[in-house]
Amino acid sequence: MNIPNRITVSRICLIPIFVLVMVLDFRWGDITLLGATMPVEHLVGGIIFIVASLTDWIDGYYARKHDLVTNMGKFLDPLADKLLVSAAFILLIEISDKVPAWIIIVIISREFAVTGLRLICAEQGEVVAANQLGKIKTWAQIVAITLLLLHNVIFEMWNFPADVIMLWVALGFTVWSGIEYFWLNRRVLLESK
Repeated sequence: MNIPNRITVSRICLIPIFVLVMVLDFRWGDITLLGATMPVEHLVGGIIFIVASLTDWIDGYYARKHDLVTNMGKFLDPLADKLLVSAAFILLIEISDKVPAWIIIVIISREFAVTGLRLICAEQGEVVAANQLGKIKTWAQIVAITLLLLHNVIFEMWNFPADVIMLWVALGFTVWSGIEYFWLNRRVLLESK
């Protein structure tokens, strides 16, 4: 297992820590930061989420720079992203009144569908790596989740709903990239038995 894959695995290992911080009541109180008041647990969880999300960029950059791109990495990296993003979105349904469950159902359904597509392609000997639109989708989701976890920090000072706007942007890119993945790999789907 090379360094980029280890970084990806570390992202997966941060997920249960993130979830525990967000769901356990540590009674750390509240904090006001850049116009947004939030439980300290949400701030700590948001920081863990940001660190875990940054490892996505780090492992990809390191793998490309040092020619360490592997099939395992092409599979693990998007899986780690899906696990992290799904955990965060599910938690947000519980802690935020700004996140409609149906949006999260659409987002997570797309993630399962693309994972299924990747498995079908793998059976045919093809690996479906994340494309540019998929990467934009991931970063739109990460920005939306970060703003929602941190109670619209910075933007709350101006009563500008950046968190909700980014959630809709993330939904749009999620649907668009899902359609593109299936369109680009329709041949494999049509030929699978």
